Amino acid sequence: MGVGMTILHKLVRNDAMKIDPPEVYNMRVFLLACASCFGGTLFGMDIGIIGGVITLPSFQDAFGYDKLSKTDRTLAAANLSANIVSVMQCGAFAGALLANPCADRWGRRPGLLGAATLAAIGGVMQAASSGSIGCLYAGRFIEGLGLGAATMLTPTYISENAPRATRGMLTGLYQLFETMGAMLAFWINYGSLLHLKGAAQWQVPLAMQCLPPTLLFLGMLFCNESPRWLARTDRWEKSVQVLSHVRKLPESHPYVQAEMLEMRRQLEEELASVNGGKGMGALWREMWTVKGNRRRAILSIVLMVCQQMTGTNAINYYAPTIFTDLGVTGNANSLFATGVYGIVKMASCFLFLTFLADTLGRKKSFIWTGAVMFLMMFYLGFYVRFDAPLKGAKIGAAGYVALVAVYLFAAAFQFGWGPVCWIYVSEIPTSRLRGLNVSLAAATQWLFNLVVARATPVMLQTVGPHGYGTYFIFGSFCFCMVFVAWFFVPETKGVSLERMDELFGVADFGGIEDVGVAGQTGVLEKGVGEVRVERV
Repeated sequence: MGVGMTILHKLVRNDAMKIDPPEVYNMRVFLLACASCFGGTLFGMDIGIIGGVITLPSFQDAFGYDKLSKTDRTLAAANLSANIVSVMQCGAFAGALLANPCADRWGRRPGLLGAATLAAIGGVMQAASSGSIGCLYAGRFIEGLGLGAATMLTPTYISENAPRATRGMLTGLYQLFETMGAMLAFWINYGSLLHLKGAAQWQVPLAMQCLPPTLLFLGMLFCNESPRWLARTDRWEKSVQVLSHVRKLPESHPYVQAEMLEMRRQLEEELASVNGGKGMGALWREMWTVKGNRRRAILSIVLMVCQQMTGTNAINYYAPTIFTDLGVTGNANSLFATGVYGIVKMASCFLFLTFLADTLGRKKSFIWTGAVMFLMMFYLGFYVRFDAPLKGAKIGAAGYVALVAVYLFAAAFQFGWGPVCWIYVSEIPTSRLRGLNVSLAAATQWLFNLVVARATPVMLQTVGPHGYGTYFIFGSFCFCMVFVAWFFVPETKGVSLERMDELFGVADFGGIEDVGVAGQTGVLEKGVGEVRVERV
């Protein structure tokens, strides 16, 4: 066993890691995941950059904030900022839904290439808008189409390629790359404020949004198609070739053959459930009329609603405004505090994926982080309600605790509801329904992302003095989410994608040997000792 596998065995502690062939956990699948995860980086960079750009005086001058209604300019400015931010979510909602039929027909890899192209075009249009609010809106909508498609395709693509013991870690890279994008965006904003003047202050950050889609496009040129998508489209020879390449094992190896056998059994069971029906109508019937599928679809939608109602994107989009409300004075200082927030998010996500994603599991991660986020949000609400900072006054002890609470909230989110939602919704669906299920989950995420982005600046102005009620609302959702996870989320760590059907009561794999055991013994079917595949 090499050094890399020794480290991986110490970091990842689940039953699958103990019995699977070490070759399965190789650099090929890791690099494949990293290449596709630039789709997450463009998400993070957008939410980080736009939140800082809309606070810049040069941006506000260019887009007519000074011409807004004089009777209630603060509320009018909040509405305009919310419109600028939220038009991207409208595009992302549409992109997440449209990506599914496109990816099911042409493949996950072409879908990601198309998403990267749209996002890059949108970024260029925003940077070139030069005070034209229509061009800015159009650019953000087009970027949103690519971004929404990427949020659906990236977790799906990774989960369909990843080996089971590290699927959580690899799919969770999507969230890590997202936090990396947000962190870079926060510091790009800070550097632009300090070192650039005039229109360049906001044009350069908006132009930098083109970097992640460029890296996504280039990375995907060197990646393979999903073996499970190939199997689903009846390209079995190509599927086993790709799976062999990704697993770094010969096509005749028992582990590869057992995984292919699970794919075939799952697809047979799925087709039998709808009498072999094909097309979108059959998929929708299969999703909502089969009890186990319906449960997974509802669970995916509920988890994504919960993820957004934590309030994480309220902070992501409006962090400079929120830090100012907590007593951080000056645009530069609020952007600096936002930059630190980005570092905390990225570091926390890295620690979670490295040490806990496939060891602690999904259910426990949801439960304990929901409780921590509830406590942090309620502290912020009480602080803003009873000890709100006076304008120009120094931050007191309670204020510094409030800043720490924001950072602890961010860390808790990255240890649970951030990455685990994407891991979970991409791994539990059946093969035929994975694209549709993740598409619905991603669209739900963007719909409620839009709700939060559109409502937050107005809530901070209207829901009690200094908007203290905003924190109580999000905190209450965090409290309820603990019970959702406790009672309704089954554990899935170390379970192969195909055996999710067995976990949710849709298929019976009792006659097929576990892929790890098959890899060790060469026996593919239980109770049939003579059915063996020669080990190579």
